[in-house]
Amino acid sequence: MGEGWAAALQPGVLVCGRLCQALYVSCISSPLLLLAEVEETLKRLQSQKGVQGIIVVNTEGIPIKSTMDNPTTTQYASLMHSFILKARSTVREIDPQNDLTFLRIRSKKNEIMVAPDKDYFLIVIQNPTE
Repeated sequence: MGEGWAAALQPGVLVCGRLCQALYVSCISSPLLLLAEVEETLKRLQSQKGVQGIIVVNTEGIPIKSTMDNPTTTQYASLMHSFILKARSTVREIDPQNDLTFLRIRSKKNEIMVAPDKDYFLIVIQNPTE
């Protein structure tokens, strides 16, 4: 990995966190007020170099927003939902006072980043070379 990888990670993590926060707030306040903010954040995240797709999944594993086609969205949502629940359970089993805040999986073909929140999971799939 090059020198700039840590710096490049931080904006993505920050955007993921802000989107999850905006989604949560939109559920407890006026959905119409923050819908534009959520859409803008998704567009900004999608425009980042190397981003292949973004999926927002509710806590039941149902995709509620995606920039990918339906079969791909369904596959990622289902598999990542199960994986995140297991990862979160593992973190809590190691330390009951701890919680999973971010998960990053890097493979030869892509990199999957997940920002779990109370009510949503944000999944970002990107090119691993970017």
